[in-house]
Amino acid sequence: MSVSIVSPPPERSLAIAQARRELIEGESPVRARGADCIDSWITRSWQRCIEAGHSPRQRVSFDPVSRSASIDIAERNRALVSAARPVIDQLSRAIADTRYFAVLTDADGIVVDVGRLPDGTDAATRYARDLARIGVDLSERAIGTSAIGTALAEQESVWLHRGEHFFDDTSVYSCAGAPLFGPRGDCIGMLDLTGVQVVERPELRHLATLSARSIENMLVMREPCELLLRLAWPGNSGSEATEGLLCIDAVGNVTGANAAARQMLHQPLPRSEHALNFNDLFALPLHMMFDAARRGDAVLEVPLWSGLRVQVRPQRGGNGGTAPANVSDNRPRLRDVETALIRKAVADARGNVAEAARALGISRATVYRKLWRGRPAGAPD
Repeated sequence: MSVSIVSPPPERSLAIAQARRELIEGESPVRARGADCIDSWITRSWQRCIEAGHSPRQRVSFDPVSRSASIDIAERNRALVSAARPVIDQLSRAIADTRYFAVLTDADGIVVDVGRLPDGTDAATRYARDLARIGVDLSERAIGTSAIGTALAEQESVWLHRGEHFFDDTSVYSCAGAPLFGPRGDCIGMLDLTGVQVVERPELRHLATLSARSIENMLVMREPCELLLRLAWPGNSGSEATEGLLCIDAVGNVTGANAAARQMLHQPLPRSEHALNFNDLFALPLHMMFDAARRGDAVLEVPLWSGLRVQVRPQRGGNGGTAPANVSDNRPRLRDVETALIRKAVADARGNVAEAARALGISRATVYRKLWRGRPAGAPD
């Protein structure tokens, strides 16, 4: 299957050209209609290029970093490349008929891995091979405005087509990019989908974003931890794109999380010496979560201190760790966990059953029934 190479619609080409005249060449002293057709992250990148003293007509050579720097970069990004490789292989199959290809960079915009390139010996293929080489510097400082540099600078997904790139030499490319965030929430690189003189495919921005989330999830699941918590909102079946992932160590400290978990819990991981703990987030004893993971319970509905509830599917961590010493060998039933939560809510409400029922989102009758069911035989009324 072949895809014809076409130019962008005339009105889009005219809008881009007008925006370049207004914002790069400074022909119009007042912001006019052309600039309104360009996304704000592109205009900010153009401005950074101008402030750096660049001119659109400068040559772009796609220089690699030094050999020693390349070796160091490869070592530092070994885990990222390993996690991304299966995703890049899938992407290469998905976009094979579009003549787009995948590029993975580190947080500085240096290429650390590349997907399958289009076949051929034409000029478009040579342009692709110039760019897609491990060790090449594709940062904004090196090649100006592109999906790589812009996604890293803005830390959000982007789409750029042809003349939206700053330099004339890069105006043959169309590219989508999405930043990649590590288990601690820091930007560790980006995923780029690029084509040379190809049909504009802005929908690739969505594909790049979903693929970036898959890489991030893989990195979290490979983190050494004692407990992996899979989070979803009640009533929502978590998908790979929406499921929260939280790594917990033996004493309850949060050691890693994906973007969905950080957003659900509204709690970014601290970068100070004070670790974020399981007990800071969940109104449930940690040992109950370890017990549930050991039993293989499907889902627990767990209250947060914020008053919200989340569904949690706990799993033992991939490092084969052990639960804390205070986790008994007995295997409490799920209803015992439920009863303990109700008792805690009543205690927090100072014995006010109506208030506890409101906090739990259940009726007073349900509170009384479940507490009575959980009362030991022979206990006083």
